[in-house]
Amino acid sequence: MQEKRKTTTSSEVKRRYNKKVYTCISAQLPKELVSEFKEICKEKNISQASVLKSAIEKFIEENR
Repeated sequence: MQEKRKTTTSSEVKRRYNKKVYTCISAQLPKELVSEFKEICKEKNISQASVLKSAIEKFIEENR
């Protein structure tokens, strides 16, 4: 019987991939606005990143 080969992706490989494919956007926003945003995302089980990505995509589409 063949033993299954165990493969794991190292944190270093993931870090290199993320650095190649993604970038980070930072913004300073009022605490109350951010707090409410986080709360709503949590209640609706929606990732914060997906909300921001959708907003950016919509902005780009409307302003091309």
